[in-house]
Amino acid sequence: MQLLELTPAELTFLNTAPAVTAPAVTEHTQQRLTHHLASVLTARLRLPVTLHEVLATDPARAQSTPVWFPDAVLASLWLTRRLGGKHVSGVAPFVPLTLIQTLNEVLAECWLDGRNPEAMPTALTWQLTADHMQARLAVQFPHHLSDMTNWARGVIKHV
Repeated sequence: MQLLELTPAELTFLNTAPAVTAPAVTEHTQQRLTHHLASVLTARLRLPVTLHEVLATDPARAQSTPVWFPDAVLASLWLTRRLGGKHVSGVAPFVPLTLIQTLNEVLAECWLDGRNPEAMPTALTWQLTADHMQARLAVQFPHHLSDMTNWARGVIKHV
């Protein structure tokens, strides 16, 4: 079967039409991660948590594993609520290991359950709102997708 040549009108349309692309897989993965993080933090803190992605400067990539950066407000909220407290007072002098483990589990699950993107951002940052408190949470991703997959499998294996 021989294909017909395009008419000048068809060529003009194809050359001037805006490109239509499917949503990037990374956007889907980021949305799933944001939603899953909010759900898990809501359950663990026993209060409604909302997360909104915010623009952040691109830091250097993590070496071979993701690196989390919760701020002191989130660390204090996590410690207070997980120890049974209701009202946060003061600032935690450290980030609890259980918070990092929980964040790692959520990220590993989302990474392995989803369609792995062909490219991922350098980092993601969220503004967290819970119980009239504002906190920030960020994560840096490793450069290689294979490092991310190997890390995620290791995290899930230990859960």
